Amino acid sequence: MERKSSRAATQEYPNPFIHELKLTKAQWIKGIILGCTLLPIRVFLAWILLIAAWIVAVPRLAGLSQEERSKPLSGWRRWLFHPILWLLGRAVFFCVGFHWVKVKGRKADVKEAPILVVAPHSSFLDMVIMFPAGVPSVVSRSENINLPVIGALLECNQSVLVSRRDPESRKEAVSELNKRVTSDGSWPQILMFPEGTTTNGRCLLRFKTGAFVPGVPVQPVVLHYPNELDTIRWTYKGSNWFQVLFHTLSQPCTNITIEFLPVYTPSEEEKKDSRLFAGNVQKVMASALGVPASDYVMAGRIPVSKLNDLSVPLESPGKEAMTLLYRKGLGPRDVEAALDRMIDRCRSGAEGTKANAEELASILGLNKKTAIHICSLYSKDDTVDLRHIYFNMAAIIGHVDEISLFHSAFAAFDREGRGSLTKEELTELMGALLGVPQQSTEELYDTATEDQEQLTEAHPYTPGRNCFPCSGTQPLHAPPPWGLQPEWEAAGTDEGR
Repeated sequence: MERKSSRAATQEYPNPFIHELKLTKAQWIKGIILGCTLLPIRVFLAWILLIAAWIVAVPRLAGLSQEERSKPLSGWRRWLFHPILWLLGRAVFFCVGFHWVKVKGRKADVKEAPILVVAPHSSFLDMVIMFPAGVPSVVSRSENINLPVIGALLECNQSVLVSRRDPESRKEAVSELNKRVTSDGSWPQILMFPEGTTTNGRCLLRFKTGAFVPGVPVQPVVLHYPNELDTIRWTYKGSNWFQVLFHTLSQPCTNITIEFLPVYTPSEEEKKDSRLFAGNVQKVMASALGVPASDYVMAGRIPVSKLNDLSVPLESPGKEAMTLLYRKGLGPRDVEAALDRMIDRCRSGAEGTKANAEELASILGLNKKTAIHICSLYSKDDTVDLRHIYFNMAAIIGHVDEISLFHSAFAAFDREGRGSLTKEELTELMGALLGVPQQSTEELYDTATEDQEQLTEAHPYTPGRNCFPCSGTQPLHAPPPWGLQPEWEAAGTDEGR
């Protein structure tokens, strides 16, 4: 399969992580009028119906032990409650504006296709698919089980719950999924959004492999929103969930077309290779939608493009961090001094490479709130590895020359001072340089060491070439500049490099 460089990918595919809703003055006036009249009525009725669904959902599992709850529901618990919950759920979406749902194609039964894969994933309102699909079980974040009403409905639906932060939880979810889809129809179908996050629908993200690991037939389902105003999208940047809800509920109605594509039965090769299986289904669905099948994914909180086994950010967190520092009044020399303090601390070994928000604020010379923001760009918790901030920002701004940068990086991640890196250490190093945690750089490592047993400092870098042997990547920084001169001007400083 032909691989494309990160540069080619970013040029070929539209950015799916940004959606800005632009309204004319007449549309704003219409939205305000309907928002003040129609919206409150819709919200009230939807909540009444959700509470009614919760009242019905609670007794569905009442009296069952944990072991019994781990088995498919049958008998009166299914035939009595299932149609009532279907009716109440559909009524909720009718109230919020989905008056008609157009369906194309035929939904396969559970024995034909145990898994329904749905794309593109635009927002929480995509869950209207549940009703033409017969209310299948879903895969949901385990945190959602604690939400009022919604949590009880997920439990009643016998959803597969998974924590994104817990590797063991992911393994258990895969095991549970595999058990259900190989049960010969005992369990309901499983509905999954393989993109794993919401986008503007202008291209499909690379599918996550969870739905394809069992190697069973899947039915692709594509969603079309043929509306004058595209109010549905909730993306990484742009419209937030409140704006989606406000603008959608302020429209007289919202149209959706749900298209069930033919069941996709994997070949023997695809059964053995879930990534190949997922990629081929992605292409089928992209073709039906008339959009590109991209290499983009969401890695943690950062949109990235996959280049072989590397995750290359579409927008570097270092660039966002520098923009924030500029706006807070720091000049180039201030930033460089802060970077020097970071690397000095990492080299000292006395305090370690980890820092909390207060320590980062002290290093940067800024308030804790700004430090917390920068910390969140590189970490999911309240501590950050200073090496990731230093090498990512230093690579972007050209703080030091490439040879010095890589010498420092090699020394920082060569824990035992062997003069070589393991696969795990190279993965950490590339994560720091690119500003995004890497899952594995095994392919890159094998390429770099094809003529020697270990990855030494002398091997990966050759002056005048790209920084690492990953053909097709761009240099990690654009020499020399700060590259964000307009931000300096916006920050009101005349300090130059």
